[in-house]
Amino acid sequence: MQTSALPDLAHTDTKPMHWLATAAAMAAVVAAAGLLQPDASALASTPHRTAAQRGAPSPAPDPARADFPLECGGAGYTVTKQAPGDLDGDGRPETVAVVHCAAGSGTPPSGVYVLTQGSAAAPRIVATLVDPVQKMSVGDFAVRDGVVSATLLGYSSPEVPSCCPDEQEKVTWQWQNGAFVRSSQSTDPAGAGV
Repeated sequence: MQTSALPDLAHTDTKPMHWLATAAAMAAVVAAAGLLQPDASALASTPHRTAAQRGAPSPAPDPARADFPLECGGAGYTVTKQAPGDLDGDGRPETVAVVHCAAGSGTPPSGVYVLTQGSAAAPRIVATLVDPVQKMSVGDFAVRDGVVSATLLGYSSPEVPSCCPDEQEKVTWQWQNGAFVRSSQSTDPAGAGV
């Protein structure tokens, strides 16, 4: 047997006192772990918590319950497109709705509205992105990552038939410093280059 050139270490020569100290330390760890366990009654009630108590996101406002400021006579209005999204970063979703008067024919102008909703209240309009008085209709439409994007279709003159918009503009809106900021990129007229 070869002897070590190193001095004997204390842990290589165990005595009953070492075992007693190790057992006492382990007992202290187990006792502390027992004290830090969650209350059994709290564990039993966890599955029965409501979505609000668990911090689940609130639902997006339903445009069917909103009152839109459109002058449609007796025709009423139609929500043609809608998309939810947290536009202002507050953790609660808003809904962006594209709405126009119900018409049997033609292309009525659209309004684009941002809706929000408090608890148990009806949705309310907090911003008008496109007003129907602008005589625009909406083509492509989406809400992604807090940005609203749309293709607006319009007319170069009153002589252009309402069925056939001849101007097109791609626009986005993003919430910045307490307001929706619009950015646009003009494109070819709707009939050109398509």
